[in-house]
Amino acid sequence: MRKILILGVILTMSVVAIFVSEPHNVFGDDHTPNPEKQIKELGIELQPLRPFKANFVHYVRTGNLVFLSGHISIDAEGKLIKGKVGKDLDVEEGKAAARRCAVALLSSLKHAVGDLNNVNRIVKVTGMVNASTDFTKHSIVINGCSDLLVSVFGKDKGKHARAAVGMSSLPLGVAVEIEMIVEVK
Repeated sequence: MRKILILGVILTMSVVAIFVSEPHNVFGDDHTPNPEKQIKELGIELQPLRPFKANFVHYVRTGNLVFLSGHISIDAEGKLIKGKVGKDLDVEEGKAAARRCAVALLSSLKHAVGDLNNVNRIVKVTGMVNASTDFTKHSIVINGCSDLLVSVFGKDKGKHARAAVGMSSLPLGVAVEIEMIVEVK
């Protein structure tokens, strides 16, 4: 019986050692996610910045804040995700479009700060949904962005103030546009 107990303790300690060892740990020393590792773990491919054809930029950095312009819903192949949520797209499709906006925002943010570990916290997200007149689930759609930000940065750095609003239309007929403010080191 004593041998079984000792064997059980050794086995338990081995399992614990495996799960807290560095190769399995995508968190930093303070148990906040390492955003660069999280991006890879989630299978997200950040895109190079596409130049705008108008007189504005992807982001402006002033002091320790980065203000990111509205980023529209574009799929991984570069095709616009168009339509009105509640008419042409359902809530889940709208949520997926908002997630794609978040990927675009993260691409611009990485360009602004070089390494996503330089982010102190996501401060504010403003999400705009191209919605049918009777649509009321804007907040659920914008969760597609917010959920990804929390997955990448953790709750302490990723949770943010937010507005989720419905619009009668958005540029180029896209389904979602999101802008963001970020505090950086």
